[in-house]
Amino acid sequence: MNKTKKASCIVSLLFLLIPLAGITQMHIDNLHYDRPAHEWTEALPVGNGRLGAMVFGGVQEELIQLNESSLWSGGPIPKVINPDAASHLPEIRKVLLEADFDKASALAKKMQGLFTESYMPMGDLIIKQQFRDTAVTGYERSLDIQNARCNTSYMAGGEFFTRTVYASAPDQVIIIQIKAITAGSLNLKVGARSPLMYTLSAAANNELVMKGKAPAHADPSYYKRNQAPIIWKDSTGANCSGMRYEMIVKAVNTGGTVTADTSGITIKSASDVVLYISAATSFNGFDKCPDKEGKDEHKLATGYLNAALKYNVQQLIDRQRADHRKYYDRVTFHLQDTTLGYNKGIRVNKNSMLPSDKRLENYSAGAYDPGIEVLYFNYGRYLLLSCSRPGGIPANLQGLWNKELRAPWSSNFTININTQMNYWPAEVTNLSEMHLPLFDLMNNLAVTGKRTTKEFYGMNGWVAHHNTDIWATSNPVGNKGDGDPKWANWPQGGNWLCQHAWEHYSFTRDKKFLKNVAYPLMKGAAEFCLDWLVEDKDGYLIMVPSTSPENDFKYGNGKTSGIGVATTMDMSIIWDLFTNLIEACDVLGIDKVFHDKLVARKAKLYPLHIGSKGNLQEWNKDYEDVDPQHRHVSHLFGLHPGRQIAPVSTPEFAAAARRTLEIRGDEGTGWSKAWKINFWARLLDGNHAYSLVRQLLTYTGNSGTGFKRGGTYANFFDAHPPFQIDGNFGGTAGMAEMLLQSHLGEVHLLPALPDAWGEGSVSGLKARGNFDVSIHWKNHRLTNALIVSNVGGICKIRTAIPVTIVSLKIKSEKDAHGYVLTFDTKQGQTYLINSL
Repeated sequence: MNKTKKASCIVSLLFLLIPLAGITQMHIDNLHYDRPAHEWTEALPVGNGRLGAMVFGGVQEELIQLNESSLWSGGPIPKVINPDAASHLPEIRKVLLEADFDKASALAKKMQGLFTESYMPMGDLIIKQQFRDTAVTGYERSLDIQNARCNTSYMAGGEFFTRTVYASAPDQVIIIQIKAITAGSLNLKVGARSPLMYTLSAAANNELVMKGKAPAHADPSYYKRNQAPIIWKDSTGANCSGMRYEMIVKAVNTGGTVTADTSGITIKSASDVVLYISAATSFNGFDKCPDKEGKDEHKLATGYLNAALKYNVQQLIDRQRADHRKYYDRVTFHLQDTTLGYNKGIRVNKNSMLPSDKRLENYSAGAYDPGIEVLYFNYGRYLLLSCSRPGGIPANLQGLWNKELRAPWSSNFTININTQMNYWPAEVTNLSEMHLPLFDLMNNLAVTGKRTTKEFYGMNGWVAHHNTDIWATSNPVGNKGDGDPKWANWPQGGNWLCQHAWEHYSFTRDKKFLKNVAYPLMKGAAEFCLDWLVEDKDGYLIMVPSTSPENDFKYGNGKTSGIGVATTMDMSIIWDLFTNLIEACDVLGIDKVFHDKLVARKAKLYPLHIGSKGNLQEWNKDYEDVDPQHRHVSHLFGLHPGRQIAPVSTPEFAAAARRTLEIRGDEGTGWSKAWKINFWARLLDGNHAYSLVRQLLTYTGNSGTGFKRGGTYANFFDAHPPFQIDGNFGGTAGMAEMLLQSHLGEVHLLPALPDAWGEGSVSGLKARGNFDVSIHWKNHRLTNALIVSNVGGICKIRTAIPVTIVSLKIKSEKDAHGYVLTFDTKQGQTYLINSL
C-alpha cells in the first residue's frame, strides 16, 4: 500500500472512531404494519427500475399490482402536427407587447399540438390461500428498504406462514417466496388479471402466461371532451394500434403438486413455493411503432425468466440484495434520538416499534421522532433506486407504480417541475447512475424537439414544453386549442432539463459525458433560446410569449392572464442555461465564437426585479397574483435549483426571495412543500426548512384532496394529493441540502442545520467537484468532517465556525459569511477537517 492510500485509510478509521453519542442504537430502515393494506396508498412498493409491484399483504387473498416501465399507450408522435402554428407567432408577439393578453391567449391556443400518451398498469397477481382455520394472529407486513424486500407473516390455523417479495435488478424478475413452517401446508391458487386487453394461457404444468395490448391512445384524466377517451385500436391504419406485453408467472414448489390452466396455477400440499414473474413489452424506442416495428416481447420475457432460473432462489436473492446494497449503503444518516427502548434485546427508537402509519400519525400530531425523518430520507433513496436504473425508462409522475388506465396527469413526465424534482437527490445522495435514464430521454427529446422548433416556431435548436412521455412528445400540448396556455404553451421544459446534464458533470467531473452528452444537449437548447429571445425597447433580451407555469396575474380592471412577457422563471432558466454552457465551453476548450455570443447575450437578459412588497417579481411588471398562495413558486428558480440567487452572492435578491416565500406561505401540494424545504435551505434558514419537513410528513390518510393539503400517505408515498412521487424525492433532496451545499463552488458544511437536529452524522453525500463528504456534529456545532477527493482539484470549504486540516497545517479564514478554507486536493486522498 502506498503512503497516500495508507494515510487515507488511517484518517477514515479515525473518523469512524469518533464518538457518536446518542446515535449508537440500531436504526431500522423499515416500514411495518399490523394489518393488510386496504388502499393502494397503503400497499408497499418494490421495483428493479423496470418491473414494479405494489404489495398489499393480504392473508386469504393477496393482491400484488404490477407495472412494466415501458408499457404506455400510443406510439411515435406524428411527423407533422400543426403546420400553421408558426404563422401565429409574429402576431402573438405584437399583441403581447401591446398588453392585449386576451388576444394573445387565443392565439397561443392556435399554436398547440397533441396531448401526451399515458403510462399504463400491467396487471394484478392474485394469490388465494386456503387454511384449516381462517383465524389470523401475529400478523405483520413490512418493507425493509435497506435490503429491498417486502415481507408478510402471520399465523393461521395454527401454522406460521411468510411471503417475501423481491424485485431483482441483476436478473430482471420479481421473486415471491412463500413458506410454511409445517411441511405440506401450502394450498394456493395463483391467478392474474389486467385492466388492459389480455388473454391467459398455461405453459407446461406450472406457468401462467398473460398476453395483451395497451391502448392505441388514452386521453389525460383531466380531459373530458371525448366520449371515447380510450382508443384500443387505430381504425384508420395510419397510426400504431397499441403496444404488446407479456407476463409469465412460473411456480417452483418444494413438496406437493402444481398444475396450471387458464384459471391460474394451483398448488396443493407444498412446503415452499417460489413464484417467478417475468414480463416485457414490444417497446422498441421512441421512434418505432410498438406493434409493426416492436420487439418480440415473448422472447424477452422468456429470456429473462430462463436466465434467472440458472440460479437457485437463494443465489437470486443474494444477487438482488448485493446489487441494492452496493448503492444504498453509500450514504448513512443518523440523528441523535432520546426516545430509546429495547426490542428483542436490541436498543431501538421506541417510535419505530409502532406500526408505521400510527407512527406517522403521532409525528403529525407533534411527537418528537427524529428516526422517522431519517427513515423518510432513506426511503427517498430507496424509491429512486427502485424506479430508475441505467438503460431504463426515467421515473415518471408516479415513479414506477400505477394502477389506473387514465392515471392522474397521465402519470407522464411533467417537466415544468415534477420530473426534475424526481432527480434532485440523484447526485447529492450518491446515486448518480440512477440519473442516466433521464439523459436518454433528453437525447430523444432533442430529436423530436428539433422538429417541433421548426414546425411550431420556425427556429433552430430543440425545444420541449410542459410535459412529455415515452415517445418524447415535445410539442405544446392541448389537443390543438383545448389547453390553457399558462401550462400548455410553456417552452422551457427542455432548457430546465439541461440543468440536470450540467449538474451530472458538476458532481462527477466526467468530461467524456460533458463532451458527448451534456454539451450537445445544452447547445441545441441554447440555439433555440437565441432565436426565441427578442430585444425590448430598453435593449433587454426578453421572451415573448412567456408564462410562469400554471399561474395567473391580475391586470387592468379585474382581468387575469396566464401569458405575458419575460417572466422571472423563464429568464432565470435561460440565465442558468447560458451560464452552464459558457462554463462547459471553458472546460472543454471549444466553440469560442459560440461562447462569446452567449456571454454577450447573457449580459443583455432581462434582469431580476424586486416588487413593491419587497418580494421577487414573478412577472415583468409588478402585477398582483390571482392566487397569492399558489403551489408553484417558479420565479424562485434562481434560488433553487439554480444558482443566480444566494445570501452570500446576492443578498438583496435573497431577501426578496425570502419575502416571496413569506407571502406564498407554507401550504401547498406535497411536491410544493418539498420544493420549499430546498428554498429555505438555500436561504440558510434550517429551522424554517425543518418546519416544512414536518409539514411534508403530515399524515393524510387516504382522504386528502385539493392543492393545499399535501402530505404523506400511510405507505409514506407523497400526497400531492393524489399520489405523486416527486415530493418524496424533493423531501430527501431538501434534507440533504440542509446538511451540504455546493452550488456556489464551495463545499458548505451544515449550511442550514435546524435546532431540532442537535447531534448527528451523515456520510457519503456528494459535493460538486466529485467530493465525497461525511460530517459529524454535536451541540448544533460541526465537530469534524471527511472530504474524499475522487478526481483531485481545488476544494473550498465553507463553515460557520473555524476549522483546520491538521495534515496540511492550514486553518480557515473568516469572511463576511463565516469561515473559508481553500486547498488543492490529490485524487484519491482523504482529508480530515476538525473544528477549532
